[in-house]
Amino acid sequence: MRAHHTMRRGIFWFGNDLRLHDQTALRALACRVDELICVFCLDPALLQSRPEILGHAPASPHRMAFLQQSLGDLNGNLAELDQHLLICQREPVAALSQLISQFEVSEVARSRHPGVYEQAQWQALQKQFPHCHFQEADSRTLFSTDTLPFSWKELPSTFSQFRRAVENLTVPQPLPAPQTLPPPPSPLPSALALTNLKSTLQLALPSPPALPDDSEAERFIGGEQAGLQHLHHYFHSAWPGKYKALRNDLDQWHHSTKFSPWLALGCVSPRQIVMRLREYESREGASDSSYWIYFELLWREFFQWHAHQHGAKLFRFQGLRGKRPLTSFYPDRFRAWCEGTTPWPIVNACMHQLRETGFMSNRGRQLVASCFVHELQLDWRYGAAYFEQHLIDYDMASNWGNWQYLAGVGADPRGHRRFDLDKQARQYDPNGDFVRRWRGEASVAHMDSQDMVGWPSEGG
Repeated sequence: MRAHHTMRRGIFWFGNDLRLHDQTALRALACRVDELICVFCLDPALLQSRPEILGHAPASPHRMAFLQQSLGDLNGNLAELDQHLLICQREPVAALSQLISQFEVSEVARSRHPGVYEQAQWQALQKQFPHCHFQEADSRTLFSTDTLPFSWKELPSTFSQFRRAVENLTVPQPLPAPQTLPPPPSPLPSALALTNLKSTLQLALPSPPALPDDSEAERFIGGEQAGLQHLHHYFHSAWPGKYKALRNDLDQWHHSTKFSPWLALGCVSPRQIVMRLREYESREGASDSSYWIYFELLWREFFQWHAHQHGAKLFRFQGLRGKRPLTSFYPDRFRAWCEGTTPWPIVNACMHQLRETGFMSNRGRQLVASCFVHELQLDWRYGAAYFEQHLIDYDMASNWGNWQYLAGVGADPRGHRRFDLDKQARQYDPNGDFVRRWRGEASVAHMDSQDMVGWPSEGG
């Protein structure tokens, strides 16, 4: 007599890993289930102001447009495997709980997330469904919990110590995209499914503003396909050999790698970048510049595990040190910083670039954050929240970790990192080209002393 076969159903919960390549947990889940639900939860919190959360405003049109493109690309890639992406415009625990119950799901998998709230959601689901098998994999990092030479609870306290411990470790090769996936159960609930991805998201999202014809932000197109194409083009150019010398420039597309938006949503994996980097070095030879690309990936890696280690401390005013900074919140100063109307033209130009494109160079971010904390003496958390709202490459761990670092309440052993804004402008915008592009000719002129009335003195 033939044994009865119980249908095994699984859910793969996509988050900041919107791709099919290098997906350890997805491949493992696909081997264990007969039917598979691929789901992304579009949290309504992204689309609305929440005054109970510090500085929380709706995610910017630029950030949401990049997300929309990335989800559409993932849905198209899944369609080639006779799958599709179920998008739930609900709070994740509520949406996933309904799916698990309705379809008698026995397995749930996802990429491990460093965020304290995302981990709380994962734990809430495990508690609610003890009969389910839950599995996470480290697909957002170069290394995994079992290959690091320490547990994330024992992470070195500084980046330099971390780098020395891991920079000679072998980075695993990225996994290829699966050739097949189990089919979805049929039918999926129409109440949860956003069947027309593009039109439904457009109803929920504001329209992005028109950009200048020459805007480099138009080159940021979300999705795995666009991300892998960018990697290919970058590593088949001469620019990786010039990266170290040019990486601090404020406004040239090729002077930095521009990998960060695709990394932030997981459209490409950091291991995929390292594989392409090693291929480049085998063709062109290794150099200080090619090493520096890896060096910057290690900085990102440090902040991912740093977020795992410190959890909610990443959002505390006093940060990791337990000593409250001598800063506060001044609405007029904060508004001027956001709108780019401070007494510092270089800061204003960077802030206008951010609002108009959703992107800012690494050097620009350091300058505006230094101004925010030291010149304006503002609570660093409001700056971090504003970046979260506007950056298309927003990454929780890197954003909040870097803001803490500069504010002197994080992983920086030196404490406060204060930049001389006039000196930085002379060094990185000596002819005023950047300021002219983003603020106009008038902003290049030095401000009179009366323009400083009401602002902190240079001594703070």
